[in-house]
Amino acid sequence: MIRRMLGRTGLEASLLALGTVKFGRNSGVKYPEPFELPDDQTVIALLDCAADLGINLIDTAPAYGTSESRLGQLLLQSRGKFMIATKVGETFDGESSRFNYSADHTKASIHRSLEALGRAELEVVCIHSDGNDRHILQSEAVLETLRNLKAQGVVKAIGLSAKSPDGVLAAMEYGLDLVMATINPNYHDEIPAIAEAGNAGLGVLVKKAMQSGHGRSGALNWVAQQRGVSSIVTGTITAQHLRDNSQAITGLAP
Repeated sequence: MIRRMLGRTGLEASLLALGTVKFGRNSGVKYPEPFELPDDQTVIALLDCAADLGINLIDTAPAYGTSESRLGQLLLQSRGKFMIATKVGETFDGESSRFNYSADHTKASIHRSLEALGRAELEVVCIHSDGNDRHILQSEAVLETLRNLKAQGVVKAIGLSAKSPDGVLAAMEYGLDLVMATINPNYHDEIPAIAEAGNAGLGVLVKKAMQSGHGRSGALNWVAQQRGVSSIVTGTITAQHLRDNSQAITGLAP
């Protein structure tokens, strides 16, 4: 598996990262087909498959239902060693999302994530945007709180899970370490901003490369070749699908 540096963070990530929405949440999602949450043995087998493929980064979030707590338990039974990227700002109550970017909520969210995941520190924490990307960085306490937690060594790198080209640029302007952004063959709007962020030294994690299950794994090859891309987060609950995704990017230049 190809590995690329996450900008100037000092962290090196596999080109393919494992997304875990489907580990803990199957309501209020936009996948083409309904699905049941996988049982523990299926998740462990998938984590082992990821390790065998050379994947070293797992993406999760409090808004992904029981994803964090399941990972905290099941990673102990997996032979893989993974970096964790999680988020703050969004929670999901089973029916709808709620957003809170206050200092108290941010600190409490980090504490819950550390406890759920069984970790003393988190490699990556992104702000889960509600769509008001720049406003969140300008006006809310979340960014200052994350900077303080990074200074304390609780978090290694901080970023924004953006929802617009301007959000990608704002992540760069406000000195974040990385940004999560959207690229796929049917959505190109953020490509120039991603290239600019990459040039400025930010790590770039791509989301929705396969359009939440509506695209094909062949899209990963195209996404991986876009300037600035560090790692592509793709979710799945089957080992064969994960192997297919890995095969799609085999042979690319680092």
